[in-house]
Amino acid sequence: MQKLNEKLCVVTGGARGIGKAVCAAFRAEGARVVLTDIDEAEGRKAAQELGCEFARLDVASEADWNAFAQAFPAIDVLVNNAGITGFEDGPAAHDPENASLAEWHRVHAVNTDGCFLGCRYALRAMKAKGAGSIINMSSRSGLVGIPGAAAYAASKAAMRNHSKSVALYAAQNGWAIRCNSIHPAAILTDIWEPMLGDGPDRDARMAALVADTPLKRFGTVEEVAALCVYLASEESGYMTGSELTLDGGLLAGSAASPGS
Repeated sequence: MQKLNEKLCVVTGGARGIGKAVCAAFRAEGARVVLTDIDEAEGRKAAQELGCEFARLDVASEADWNAFAQAFPAIDVLVNNAGITGFEDGPAAHDPENASLAEWHRVHAVNTDGCFLGCRYALRAMKAKGAGSIINMSSRSGLVGIPGAAAYAASKAAMRNHSKSVALYAAQNGWAIRCNSIHPAAILTDIWEPMLGDGPDRDARMAALVADTPLKRFGTVEEVAALCVYLASEESGYMTGSELTLDGGLLAGSAASPGS
């Protein structure tokens, strides 16, 4: 029996990376999947490849969410995955002293406002059934400070906390609508490619970037997607308001050497 049979699942930021892997995993488990993205060309291409439906959605736009709600008034699962780091257009000052207010707002508009709007939509789209699963893609950066990416870290921390508020609100209303957050660390996606390159030193660069990770490797998008399948399925029916880290042991502390 497939774990997500007859479930209608919506994934934001599904055109590439983690979002695309989540869509693929949901489809493999029998779900009907609506892949959304602000990049219409790449979104449609990914949806066609995976056998999903596509809807263009700017998660920072309340009007877009309202229009989406008209098209999909009832759902079973929402993955709030769309997000930005602030560095999409190249290097920029994102430290607490030099970051501009405009850049701070730009990151929070997508990550924080997008999460709020998505959760609000999902609660309204799930309460008729009185059940559902909201999965918010936070980050390890939402659990620790990141001096060079202050807006990103703060926005991901906001997602973590808002997930708990949503979970408690749903429970107070007697709904079996669950809300949990996932906190990946270094997951190998296209965002790392500029740093890794394709030269003979690629493996050495990869090793250097994960040198502080106890498991000494990047995580994979498939590993994140597998966790999303669990949270979307009835197997996690008693889990809400939880935060799940997927970081190769980073937050566990230092990996002591044998015999030390």
